Amino acid sequence: MPANEMQSQVDDWIRQYKDGYWKPHEMLARLIEEMGELSGEINRLYGPKKSEDEENTERLSEEMGDIIFTLCCLANSLDIDLEDAFSRAMDKCYLKDKARFSKE
Repeated sequence: MPANEMQSQVDDWIRQYKDGYWKPHEMLARLIEEMGELSGEINRLYGPKKSEDEENTERLSEEMGDIIFTLCCLANSLDIDLEDAFSRAMDKCYLKDKARFSKE
């Protein structure tokens, strides 16, 4: 799904509630919280803190989805187009970092 569709879907969901979007610093705290949960899952799957179900990446996928949702909320509240932001990030990769890494 394109980022603009994700942002629209998130906006439709948020706007049905009276409180609307949280303040940017509250969403940033939520994003950091979700990153911590993703970090914990990665640590359980690939780090020294192994879980009983080492091959289960379902929770890893859920945490990534939570991060995308929260990032869409933050972007929407600040009127930022994530597709444009991503495009500019890729431009930096192709221009600024083109000689930074060894190619195959």
